[in-house]
Amino acid sequence: MGERIPTRQLAAISLLAATAAATRIGVNWAAFAVPIPVYGVVVKIGLTETLTFVSGFVFGPIQGFITGALAIIVSDLLTWPGIWTLIIAGIIGLLGVCAGLFRRAGQNPRTIYLGIAAVVLTLISEALQNIYTAWFYLVSGMPLTAALIMAFGGGIAPMVTAIINNTVLFTLVAPRIIAIIRRMVISKPKGKLGGGNSE
Repeated sequence: MGERIPTRQLAAISLLAATAAATRIGVNWAAFAVPIPVYGVVVKIGLTETLTFVSGFVFGPIQGFITGALAIIVSDLLTWPGIWTLIIAGIIGLLGVCAGLFRRAGQNPRTIYLGIAAVVLTLISEALQNIYTAWFYLVSGMPLTAALIMAFGGGIAPMVTAIINNTVLFTLVAPRIIAIIRRMVISKPKGKLGGGNSE
């Protein structure tokens, strides 16, 4: 618990967070160029949640949280920062924590497992983001019922987009990145893949 994160692991986490942030910045700027109704759908396309999941799954809950939160904070600072930055950073960081807990079910997840994880974690993430949006409407003076309808009703298309995006990336991209990171960062000197990761 009091151990420092190994240098190679820290470098991998930094790379994952930086890649997620850079991708998110690009997607955000692309979303700014489309009509407002489509913005919420476009911003759900990207690698942030996939790379956060990978970090948590390979290294553990704390590292997963750091990766997700850092990706959101860095990308928002370079696009559109606000109070929402910390809220979303916490939500995506929580996804990384869940990934660290999910990996206890098996070190080499099957495609169906990753697909289920993608759907479940995306639903949790989107629900929490919609709750925050409803709260934002509420403090702006909107009645509770209207705030919930606006937040969750308006969040259906973005949620579907996020589920599709994450399911595809979790099942097709995540396994390859997990394998690469394990070989580069936590493989044993004799060529054995490391089963135990420091958390």
